[in-house]
Amino acid sequence: MSAPLPVVRGVAELRAQVSAWRKEGLTVALVPTMGALHAGHLSLVKRGLELVDRVVASVFVNPTQFGPNEDFARYPRQEEQDAAALTGAGCHLLFAPTVDEMYPQGFATAVSVGGVSEGLCGAVRPGHFAGVATVVTKLLLQCLPDVALFGEKDYQQLAVIRRFARDLDIPVRIEGVATMREEDGLAMSSRNAYMTPEQRAIAPWLVRGLSGIADGLRAGAKAADLCPMAASGLLKAGFDSVDYIEVRDAASLAPAETLDRPLRILAAARLGKTRLIDNIGVEP
Repeated sequence: MSAPLPVVRGVAELRAQVSAWRKEGLTVALVPTMGALHAGHLSLVKRGLELVDRVVASVFVNPTQFGPNEDFARYPRQEEQDAAALTGAGCHLLFAPTVDEMYPQGFATAVSVGGVSEGLCGAVRPGHFAGVATVVTKLLLQCLPDVALFGEKDYQQLAVIRRFARDLDIPVRIEGVATMREEDGLAMSSRNAYMTPEQRAIAPWLVRGLSGIADGLRAGAKAADLCPMAASGLLKAGFDSVDYIEVRDAASLAPAETLDRPLRILAAARLGKTRLIDNIGVEP
């Protein structure tokens, strides 16, 4: 039987453990999460174990990345189950700070990233990426791992993190890990638990719509023609609304029309109270 996963809640404790590992000559990875862990999160831990000697996972539901009408209060919190899942995946330490530890009284700093944060989710969720960039900057500096791992499901978020880590000279390798999917293709997400059985049956149409756009691009069609058709298809399938479906350059996230370089097809749509995001890559 596995020993209980050690849990630390303070930055000083986290740094002390990482420092002890460093003195042993060990390398360290960080997997930042908001908890409610699923197989996608655990794949990040497993990838970390392939790259380094010790893996730290953080669980922190970050208030600064939620808008005033979003789901901060109801976002699932289940630390005991998360710790058990992390133990099974081989994680070595759980960092589970309080809001006061991350944002002490008088906290007055934000990290704002231009370019890749604009449009897509950045347009629909104002302030979201500043909250993400601020908390991830703090986590990287608190732990100072050799590598930090993030899922490609949040592809724009991954681009934002890569951008500020490079711009601010944070000495951490940012590693993207492929999206984990259910058997019917739906991208794994903690928010999938919000859906009714009827909504869950509709949800896989999101990735099917993205795949249809990819097929069209390979056949020589343009994004301006393909994306509106895909959005219409999602509404017909039962989605309540579509925030966006767009084709972007895979590296810069600049808008793209034709398959003349690696692209990313990204979408966000709503089923009832659940907002689903997904993306797929397509190569020329």
